[in-house]
Amino acid sequence: MPVLDKVELDIYIYTGLSSAYTGNLKYELNRTRISSQSNVTFEIANLVKDYITHDFNNDYPSDTVWVRTEARLYDPSGAEFASGSPDIDTYLAKDGYGYFEDGVNPQLSDNLLMSSNYIYLPENTAGKLPIYAEGVGKVTIDSSDTQITDDGNTNQKIQYISIPSNSNTIQVYDTDDSTLLRTVTIKNIVCSKYTEYKVTFVNKYGAYQDIWFFRASRETLDIEESKYKRNIIESDTISYDKYKGTEARYNVTGKTSLKLNTDFVNEDFNKTIEELFLAEDVWIRYENNTLPVIPKSKQLAFKTSVNDKLINYEIEFEFAYNKINNIR
Repeated sequence: MPVLDKVELDIYIYTGLSSAYTGNLKYELNRTRISSQSNVTFEIANLVKDYITHDFNNDYPSDTVWVRTEARLYDPSGAEFASGSPDIDTYLAKDGYGYFEDGVNPQLSDNLLMSSNYIYLPENTAGKLPIYAEGVGKVTIDSSDTQITDDGNTNQKIQYISIPSNSNTIQVYDTDDSTLLRTVTIKNIVCSKYTEYKVTFVNKYGAYQDIWFFRASRETLDIEESKYKRNIIESDTISYDKYKGTEARYNVTGKTSLKLNTDFVNEDFNKTIEELFLAEDVWIRYENNTLPVIPKSKQLAFKTSVNDKLINYEIEFEFAYNKINNIR
């Protein structure tokens, strides 16, 4: 068996069908084996992530890409291995992540793309359920079945099943249409006193997930400014106008924040709140617009039914732009 000395790795990243890799070479890497080791390792996750973009406008796209790797193996003389080279693999990539406790390259869910088994929706309001098309045969919402098909294109690998308003139970089945994988309970919240806000974020599975906030909200505006002293003396008359100030502002900017509250939620919903806090991409549906926000709250105290009896969360979000438009 030949001795491995060096590996050259070509990485293709593309959308569409898995066969459409031609012309999409993005990276050419090479690495020499360390003498004390028997293999060569490449970390490509961050390289691939650069090609997964999230342009969410309340439309729930399937943000996935194909990754084709071609590894060529060489011995110390520079000759390519006669067999086993190139080693070619093709993967579907999502912008997800695992926790430290999950170990190296954890296998995330390949069916329902959310951690909690609870969804909270305003009464008379439809919702979205993110699923991975390859691993699901059908979704049953109450007594209505939705068959899941997968045509191999990245634009439908993550599918968002419409949840009719006032539904109660969702069942997700394996590709055999009979093995029950997950059951999700829907809570329909009646709230006419406060404005309801929908926040959407990219969860740990790389899917868009909604959280509704039902209770009291508070909007604030934070201002930053610079000041300078100015001379208001009129040299001709050696006087000044009292309506002119000696202090003036410049570089005035402002950012709006919203403090929102969930309804009372099940302890299982802690998983969703945790992923919201860890999300890099978050949006809020605000005055008929989809606007980017950043969780301003930086500390999360998990609540439990034993310690807190009733569980609800107050989270502050900051709009991810200045109030005064400074885009030039």
